[in-house]
Amino acid sequence: FVQLDRTEKIKNCQDPEFCKKLVVDYYFEKVQKLKFSVYDIDNKSFDLNDDDYLGGVECTLGQVVSSSVFTRPLELKQGKPAGKGTITISAEEIKDTRVVYLEIEAQNLDKKDFLGKSDPFLEFYKQSDAGTWQLVYRSEVIKNNLNPCWRKFSVPLQTFCGGDFNKPIKVQCADHDSDGSHDLIGTLETTLAKMQTAGAGSLVEYECIHPEKKQKKKHYKNSGIIRIKSCKIETEYSFLDYVMGGCQINFTVGVDFTASNGDPKSPDSLHYISPDGINEYLSAIWSVGSVVQDYDTDKLFPAFGFGAQVPPSWQVSHEFALNFNPSNPYCQG
Repeated sequence: FVQLDRTEKIKNCQDPEFCKKLVVDYYFEKVQKLKFSVYDIDNKSFDLNDDDYLGGVECTLGQVVSSSVFTRPLELKQGKPAGKGTITISAEEIKDTRVVYLEIEAQNLDKKDFLGKSDPFLEFYKQSDAGTWQLVYRSEVIKNNLNPCWRKFSVPLQTFCGGDFNKPIKVQCADHDSDGSHDLIGTLETTLAKMQTAGAGSLVEYECIHPEKKQKKKHYKNSGIIRIKSCKIETEYSFLDYVMGGCQINFTVGVDFTASNGDPKSPDSLHYISPDGINEYLSAIWSVGSVVQDYDTDKLFPAFGFGAQVPPSWQVSHEFALNFNPSNPYCQG
């Protein structure tokens, strides 16, 4: 084991509740073994070798995230309890999983092409803490249209505005040119909080302003109208949300016993009867099952086979329980 992090130290307490969160990368497809160790520290040294070890627990990250509360007795070593002490661990996903969904249209945009209408597209920028603008989204181009309606799109809330509903957002509308020299139609500034008022038939309208035209033309009004048709914030649930919400994963094993696997006496066969008891089928079942079992409370997995001659008739069966008990085909994980 390699140390990842430590909690804060709590003085003179037999029932400590640690405040510091320990951040661990989560990979569903891997068995991530963890060890939590508790020490009594009476000095300022970073080295733990001169501190009293009160006990610990070994588990997998999968066990922790699939339990609303994970409690285990502390052990001095495997199978040896450390008195009556226990450790309780809970896990939560730290990223903001909310997503912004927007539907936008425009009306009466300026014509930028000499022989046709504009080919408008939108760019959204958020303002950084340093005051600079960072591009967060670019829409598709709508060809030859001064009244475009862009398709509904989504952007993670964290990306769109850093989770701050009042952070300035700049929207830039431009006429697309194939050589990359896009012509600015106009811009507007708003916030997510204001855009959120759109919906249920109520549109939020903005004047699309071209800065240079506004300065030069005395009677300049705008270069078109941008309308927010709908702005919704929704939570995009991750796989971890489902697991922590009680989702169970059922794992069923199916083994092909047909002759296409080769002679089990041959090392090239998937069913090779190896002296060490391991073959390709067992390796595959173990690699998948060892991950999935943490997300199944009873740890019982139905296992079936097909394409083998089975007792008592020794006729070829295309579906049979590997334990030969069709009413209870479950195997202990």
